[in-house]
Amino acid sequence: MDAHQVESIDVKDIRNYNLLAHNTFGIDARCRRYVEFSSSEEARRLVGEMLTAADTPLLILGGGSNLLLTGDYGGTVVSPEPRFEVEKVEQDDCSVVLRCWAGTTFDDVVAYCVEHDYHGAENLSLIPGEVGASAVQNIGAYGVEVKDFIVEVEAVEIATGKMVNFTNDECEYGYRQSKFKHEWRDKYLVTHVSYRFSKRFEPKLDYGNIRARLGELDIDMPTARQLRDVIIDIRQAKLPDPAVQGNAGSFFMNPIVSEEKFLALQAEYPQMPYYQVTEAGEGMPAAYKIPAGWMIDRCGWKGKRLGPAGVHDKQALVLVNLGGARGEDILHLCNTIRRDVRARFGIEIYPEVNIR
Repeated sequence: MDAHQVESIDVKDIRNYNLLAHNTFGIDARCRRYVEFSSSEEARRLVGEMLTAADTPLLILGGGSNLLLTGDYGGTVVSPEPRFEVEKVEQDDCSVVLRCWAGTTFDDVVAYCVEHDYHGAENLSLIPGEVGASAVQNIGAYGVEVKDFIVEVEAVEIATGKMVNFTNDECEYGYRQSKFKHEWRDKYLVTHVSYRFSKRFEPKLDYGNIRARLGELDIDMPTARQLRDVIIDIRQAKLPDPAVQGNAGSFFMNPIVSEEKFLALQAEYPQMPYYQVTEAGEGMPAAYKIPAGWMIDRCGWKGKRLGPAGVHDKQALVLVNLGGARGEDILHLCNTIRRDVRARFGIEIYPEVNIR
């Protein structure tokens, strides 16, 4: 067993705390109390000794890259200490299991894997957020989802202070979904996530414009490092840097529609992009994913603004803070876009971002 981590810092417990640095939208909002936990034992002590009924409601926050604050938060924000900690707990000839601290930046885990020849997560390069949030959100990009690697999620039950371990199946992962977002919402503090990565490199290149970008570089079969670099280049070309322009990445989930709805749309829009997610069988029809960004673009929103909030000019899935926007401004833009997509396509699109 080996471990790689940095020394932890003092745990924070601050009243009337400004969350500006804890949400990538750059919303200037405060919470009544902000507390960080630095270990599983600290998380247990936090819920058992430090939090009371006066601290409710709780908001469990990672890096804030998937969050829209619509105003000051009247409760307590609880967060894992941000630090890099990766521990190899199991391996064989084919794979390795890495146990990672919830406050570790997920992209740092991907970089660590590429450096050590552990494979599978290259397509998830540069996704913002922390390890804990990856297990809650089931992050994904370019045909890969983190559920494909999660072995176990360790957490502290807030009501009892007990340590619990959840298997992948128990988390009931789906497209940007897990039980942590529904039945288990705000009931657990995730402390560690264990991922299983392959020692064999089998790149997934047939999603989005990966092959086209590789072709521009005259690369037929990339190395893991080359694939990571290409994914990073693609994401940086399409997505604004939150440090420059506040955003939370892809704001909307891509809707999944029935075969009947898909065929009707395809007849009207022959050039419509799509991805088949399930095939017909055993009395179940096929299902198709329609890119929400394409529909938003067709509605004329790409590059447009509504007050201090706008739609990114290179990726219609991304809503941006154009300067001084409040959470209410971003939410108003979100709801206006949803209305227009519903009116034109008869499809409801839903935010991927956690709105509080």
